[in-house]
Amino acid sequence: MHTGYSIRRATVDDAAAVARVHVDSWRTTYRGIVPDAFLDGMSYAESEARWRRRFEQSSEKYAMFVAQDETGRIVGFADGGPIRKADPDFDGELYAIYLLEAHQRRGLGRRLLRQVAEHLVQHGMHGMLIWALADNPACQFYAVMGGRPVREGELEVGGKWLKEVGYGWPDLTGWLRMQVTQH
Repeated sequence: MHTGYSIRRATVDDAAAVARVHVDSWRTTYRGIVPDAFLDGMSYAESEARWRRRFEQSSEKYAMFVAQDETGRIVGFADGGPIRKADPDFDGELYAIYLLEAHQRRGLGRRLLRQVAEHLVQHGMHGMLIWALADNPACQFYAVMGGRPVREGELEVGGKWLKEVGYGWPDLTGWLRMQVTQH
């Protein structure tokens, strides 16, 4: 299952490849959920600039991990760090996790999620939250991975209000222990 793929810590030099994965996976995942005009208007250059800023402005509590195929091409990423909007139950946050469609269902999402969770625990965080659009097919992945729907909200994307769900892992250390015994 893991043949040919590797996971490593990302650097600012990965920003262009990460931007490509980000834009391409939004276009495949959110088509029919987010307005087409928004998706079609996404720009690799703007996305790259945003990722570069995130790398440059982040503390040591932030980390991004990338998944690479056998040729070294980045096909997915996940990043996380301290919770961005104060929450009484969660101090860590999985900010994003994206895989190109052709590389999904190969165990990479699980491996990326685990890397972020390990990083959060190493930096003193105990629980993790991720916000996802309610209609995002990845919500099934979060549930299978032990995340529970614990928050609801709304997010405006491209002029359309969309329901979002916060999936939470209240005990990352326990969750990581379970992952080791299951795999």
